[in-house]
Amino acid sequence: MTGRVTVDLLDRSYDVIVGSGAVVELAGLIPPGARRAAIVTQPGIPVTVDPGVTHEMFEIGVGERSKTLTTVEDLCRRFSRWGLTRGDVVIGVGGGMVTDVAGFAAAVYHRGVASAYVATTLLGQIDAAVGGKTGVNLPEGKNLVGAYWQPTGVICDTDHLATLPERERRSGLGEMAKCHFLDGDDLAALPFDQRVARCIEIKARVVEADEREDGKRAILNYGHTLAHALEIAGDFDLRHGEAVAIGLVYAAEVANRLGRIDDGRLAQHRAVVESYGLDSILPAGSDPDRLLALFASDKKATTDVTFVLDGPSGVEPVVGIEPLILREALGAMRP
Repeated sequence: MTGRVTVDLLDRSYDVIVGSGAVVELAGLIPPGARRAAIVTQPGIPVTVDPGVTHEMFEIGVGERSKTLTTVEDLCRRFSRWGLTRGDVVIGVGGGMVTDVAGFAAAVYHRGVASAYVATTLLGQIDAAVGGKTGVNLPEGKNLVGAYWQPTGVICDTDHLATLPERERRSGLGEMAKCHFLDGDDLAALPFDQRVARCIEIKARVVEADEREDGKRAILNYGHTLAHALEIAGDFDLRHGEAVAIGLVYAAEVANRLGRIDDGRLAQHRAVVESYGLDSILPAGSDPDRLLALFASDKKATTDVTFVLDGPSGVEPVVGIEPLILREALGAMRP
């Protein structure tokens, strides 16, 4: 059984189809007139798709080390040799790394080719594949080069989640834990498929209000400042959602020290994260000086380090936090 969540962006609106067996509806998301579909995926993804038009597979490397401009250039050159035109479509089949790369390649090839996604991981379904953010990493930081490029539609077939390795599943749960603090819903009370759909709906409503992160959309980065620093400092040994889970608790520690939330709300952050079986402390051996330095390279930073923090008005961006408070909060996160 499937349901639909519409991302309402006027003439660029699209549906996210969620539920068991949703992949059979992919052909309905292909733009009219597209004659070819370039399917971007990775080795070992056990998902077969039929876009209903002539298609060819384009595999990319696995892991964050392959999320680079070099990979995008290679994809675009292969698209060109195959004969992909501006009127065709690029389909990303995989997790968030695949949809980020496929979407960015689609955004820049011929100055913009339609894209659609089949998100095969929990992280991809509730976060990366929805909202139009695409991009790749630089050695200096995560997702520093990219574009906003909305897809024509997204498939979130929850049957695919049964194939996930344990750590990939945990990674998705980190982003799901984040959603507990964005809307006030009792997500834990929902059956799992409905919880996935509700997380997508939460993100869709935020994207509709602020497509290009000029304001409200920044709340979707809750927990991400420390998360991105942990990923880079650990050479991506932590999965993204695992790092986000730790980042949520850290953000709560900072907010508590600033008097924005009380001890009970801080404890709630730890309880939600730990209810998903995720860590709520820093990895052993984490270097506070290195993490503090990496905060400044986060893509949310403008003239100052920006943290997304909980508070009386809900989750919102905050700037100008004293370094001493950031360091003390890191100290509270040590094993």
